Amino acid sequence: MRKSVFSVRNLTLSAIIAALYAAITLLFAPISYGPVQFRVSEALTMLPVFFPQAIPGLTLGCLIANLLGSATPWDIVFGTLATLLAALFTRRLRKNLWVAAAAPVAFNAVIIGLVLHFTLADALLFPTMLSVGLGEAVVLYALGIPMILALRRSPQVMELAQEYEK
Repeated sequence: MRKSVFSVRNLTLSAIIAALYAAITLLFAPISYGPVQFRVSEALTMLPVFFPQAIPGLTLGCLIANLLGSATPWDIVFGTLATLLAALFTRRLRKNLWVAAAAPVAFNAVIIGLVLHFTLADALLFPTMLSVGLGEAVVLYALGIPMILALRRSPQVMELAQEYEK
């Protein structure tokens, strides 16, 4: 049975993910923003592998984190867009975790790299893209994939995730 998009359960899960993303980003603010960043909260961009509700949750969480901690309107708009695209593609590529994790790396490297290049006077394009991509890759492959592998061992998580595969 397909769940209603606007059920209390779905909205609650999205809200929890949004709050977690924003809180983790702000908690680690010194390493969450700028040309060299390790946004620990980006590990959560692997959650669409199990839950489609993670997509709006991650997007809203990123928007909140960028509104509260970002320096430019460009980062608020395009950083949020990068997270939305990453979450959508992670969901689409969910059958292979290693490929799914590449979506947030690629979208953030390109989009955030471009934003930083155009908003920071000394940010060279390709080194900035490489730096953002490398930070994203470390977070996704060192934290995001192990998080998903650990969640796979939870019968409750797998039962809930299977409800959305039907």
